[in-house]
Amino acid sequence: MIMSIGSLRVDLRLIADMVETGSRVLDVGCGDGTLLAWLGRHKDVDGRGIELSMAGVSAAVAQGLSVIQGDADTDLKDYPSGAFDTVILSQTLQATYEPKTVLNHMLRIGRRAIVSFPNFGHWRVRLSLALNGRMPVTDTLTYQWYDTPNIHFCTIHDFLALCDELGITVERAIALDGKGGVLPFDGDGPLANLFATQGLFVLSRAG
Repeated sequence: MIMSIGSLRVDLRLIADMVETGSRVLDVGCGDGTLLAWLGRHKDVDGRGIELSMAGVSAAVAQGLSVIQGDADTDLKDYPSGAFDTVILSQTLQATYEPKTVLNHMLRIGRRAIVSFPNFGHWRVRLSLALNGRMPVTDTLTYQWYDTPNIHFCTIHDFLALCDELGITVERAIALDGKGGVLPFDGDGPLANLFATQGLFVLSRAG
């Protein structure tokens, strides 16, 4: 089956465009392997995946993908330094127990990292908290507080501050709407924290 780029989720199309042809890629929290499958077919990447859900692993392996069951918080330490060109973490950072450790390992084992996450600083989230006094449920934050897998909500400003603290360079920052479409302002600018539903960042570290 031939997959067009239009068959990918919008934010995954952006990530796919950022991946170099023929490169080595690790997709952390890869789900059913949709992105890895596309990259393998269309960009000839040497792709690997790690996924917590056994259902996701099974779906990925059924496509012939090299995906193992694992936890980003505990298993990235086992990968050798410099093993990949790009490490991807899409819509998963907020579900990790140790975001700092995860980011550090991503940039140890990869030349660069691509990270996306929902922005808890979006104006609708702020308004919902202010008016209702309850944890918001939105198109990108779809769970009730008591059954959410998200344990470390953050804003775009929080993320940028963490990158600065860890000495991480933000090579590219893209502000996204709820459907993954690109908004007409910088992802690391003053408007992104208020109006972006999601953020997408390309990261690297000197040396």
